[in-house]
Parts: sequence; structure tokens; C-alpha cells
Amino acid sequence: MLKIAVIIINYNSSEYTINCIKSILQKTDDSFNYKAYIVDNNSEKEDYYHLQNYLNQNVNSKISLHRSNINKGFGGGNMFGLQFAEPSEFVAFVNNDTLFLNDCLQILYDFIKNKTSVAIVGGQSFDDKNNEIISFDHYASTIRQIFGRRFLERLNSEKYPVRKKNYQTPMKVNTVSGSFMLIDRKIFNEIGGFDENLFLYYEETDVCLRLRKLNKDCYIVPQAKYLHYHGASTERSIKIKKELKISLVYLVQKHYGLISKKILLLYLFITSFFSSIIKPKKWTFFNLYLQGAPLTKSLKTQQKITEL
Repeated sequence: MLKIAVIIINYNSSEYTINCIKSILQKTDDSFNYKAYIVDNNSEKEDYYHLQNYLNQNVNSKISLHRSNINKGFGGGNMFGLQFAEPSEFVAFVNNDTLFLNDCLQILYDFIKNKTSVAIVGGQSFDDKNNEIISFDHYASTIRQIFGRRFLERLNSEKYPVRKKNYQTPMKVNTVSGSFMLIDRKIFNEIGGFDENLFLYYEETDVCLRLRKLNKDCYIVPQAKYLHYHGASTERSIKIKKELKISLVYLVQKHYGLISKKILLLYLFITSFFSSIIKPKKWTFFNLYLQGAPLTKSLKTQQKITEL
């Protein structure tokens, strides 16, 4: 059995994927029992062939490529990749716009392997200028959306640790960054994996909230270090920003109930109305909240099957 199955999604960003693979191979000891499964999430043909050609020219038994003929999003893409993975103790979900700075897999594995109360861990990320990036978060909620993270941290710093702070030792947190997380595969299977209703955003929050119901903890392990080109594979468009809100509204209703969702929508509705007066482009968000930000407006419903 593998110690870790690594899942990496490529979507029209093959150069990042190639560099990510190189860093994993370079920083992970050859004796460590792992394999990486790359999912091409229905990229443009040129991008997919570029990645495929690289892998064909640099054959490695630890790396395999699998293409989906439809963009399944983050959670769906990872679930697609997992079906190809050999049995493993843990599974690591790694964004393709990351580079390992040390032997992250070994470090995280050594931390979590004998801790039955811990189900998911993440490392400390850095930007391309070697500055620390916030690598954990508090649960997304209506309260967080309205009052902000600092309010939660001042309200209860034990439950909501200060995010903008340097940490040297492993620490229990609400959620780790979705850019790189390692999870107990048996428990991940038990909770049903990622919720594929979430096309983009909040997938890690949803997983950690479900793990909490099983009394399983989430930790950040600062000793595992990686570089993250934040958002390199996701275009920062209005469509993407709307997807963020659609996912948030869905998550809030799922975990906090209908009343919490209604309060959130009212808050978003009011704030978008006034911001739209100043910035007319934001009327599209006002209309979205007016409709209830339903999943039917998600990018997931707009995907097409593309065969090579």
C-alpha cells in the first residue's frame, strides 16, 4: 500500500503543473512510497498535449496522467483522479501552482501517521518573494462574512487563532489551505470525499466541517514549506468571483441552516446594492443575490464535454 497518493489538477496551466511535478520529485526522497496522479480537467488541446509530451519524454513510474473530457471543478476533478489512485494510507491534494520547498510529504506524514485524532493537515505556504502566506482559515460562516476574521480572532483567539502571525510549531486550526492538504484516506472515504456541488471554493472548509462532526482535528504543520503562486490557474473574472459567492451561500445553508443563509443573502443583497451604485459592474452580483445565488448559476452547469 502507498503511504500517500498525490492528486494534482491541471487546467490550462501545464507549465505550472510541470514545475510542480519537478519540485515533488526533487524534494521527496526516492525511497518514500508515493505516487502522483495528474488530472487534466478538460484543458485546451494544446495545453494538454504539452503536458502529455513532457511526461512521455520524462517517464517516471511515480507519475501518471488522466484526462477528464469535462471540467469537473476542484472537488470533482480531485474525486475523478482519486479513482485511479492505488490504495494508500493518506491522500494529498496539491494545487498545480505550488512548488515544494522541502520534503513536505515526509514531514506531514511523520506528523499525522500516529495521531488518530488528526484527520487533515497542511503546510506553510510562501509567495515567490519568500514571504509567508496565510495558510489556514476560520470556518466560512455568516458571522465571518459580516463581521470579518479579526472580529472572530479578538472574540476567541483560542478557537480562532490569529492568521497573520508566524508559527513555528504545529497548531490546531479550523481549516488548512486547499492549495495543499493531506488527509487520512479512510476517513476521507467515510465522509464521502469532496462535495461536488462545490465547483470552486470552500471545498476544504466543507471537508473540515464534516470532519469536525466526527471529532477529527485539523492541523497546520509549519515545518512543511511550499511556494504557492496564488490563483495562477484560475482567471480572476466576474464569473469566478460570482462562483465564490455561490459556493459560500451553498456552504452556509448546508452547515448552518436556512435562517443563516437568509441572513447572509440579505447582507450580500444590501451591500451589493450600494456598491453597485458606485460601480455599475457589480449589478450582476445584486441580481445574483436577488435570485438567491443558486447552484443553477454555477459554472458547473455551463461545462461542455470535449473529446480529443
